[in-house]
Amino acid sequence: MSSVREEGKDRIIFVTKEDHESPSSAELVEEDPNDPYEERGLILPSGEINWNCPCLGGMASGPCGTEFKDAFSCFHYSKEDVKGSDCLENFRAMQECMQRYPELYPQEDEKEQEQEQSSETKPTSQDSASTETSGANSSDSKEDSDTTQPNTEASGES
Repeated sequence: MSSVREEGKDRIIFVTKEDHESPSSAELVEEDPNDPYEERGLILPSGEINWNCPCLGGMASGPCGTEFKDAFSCFHYSKEDVKGSDCLENFRAMQECMQRYPELYPQEDEKEQEQEQSSETKPTSQDSASTETSGANSSDSKEDSDTTQPNTEASGES
């Protein structure tokens, strides 16, 4: 005979070997093909856009949801040879909206700058010294003072 125990938010069910020997009596509910909230991917069987698809990441419901829906719908239903070429105004409106909410829609340039700033390290004095030494060893001729490379000939000869 099975037993049930509650521990906080969890419900623990112990079953016996006998419980598993009899076939399950659970009945599966047949899916409703017309249910618009059923997760079926981005495009529904009818060809319409599933705005509830998790693949949209909430874009359809954010502060720029209307602009996003307009632009995405225009692109999806576009009949132009270059798909979506007739939707430039819709995408421009969506981009302008997103720029008004940079905390919700960070630009790719901003993401790249943040990544670069976090990965940049300042060269140590040891790195600078090794650069100067390698520059002195690779150049036997005297360099002009107006070049961008440091003049290391004097330090290399001493």
